[in-house]
Amino acid sequence: MDALLVSDNAKSRSEFIEKALQFYMGYLTSENSTEYFSKVLVSAMQGLLRETENRNSGNLFRLSVEMAMMMNILAAGLEINEEDMRKLRGRCVNEVKKTRGKISMEDAVKFQRGMEE
Repeated sequence: MDALLVSDNAKSRSEFIEKALQFYMGYLTSENSTEYFSKVLVSAMQGLLRETENRNSGNLFRLSVEMAMMMNILAAGLEINEEDMRKLRGRCVNEVKKTRGKISMEDAVKFQRGMEE
């Protein structure tokens, strides 16, 4: 039991036993055990999805901060007019749609050097 306390995230033996009893009572009161296990599996999957969502949200936040830093550094060193910026944004939106987000630095360099296909 002590070894399973950690994997169950239980803080005490009493909490572990309570969870085990709740599970077993749910199983006994369920008319169809496969229905009960389905609910348990759905609940477990929802927990995993929540964890993944939280992890992805954190990663996207960190990535956004890095992108904001990079854009500010570039904006400080470049002098680009609003019209060119608007055209570049439109081109980038189309390119991301076309490639489904798979953009490479090599492709961007080719475009900037006028070597686009």
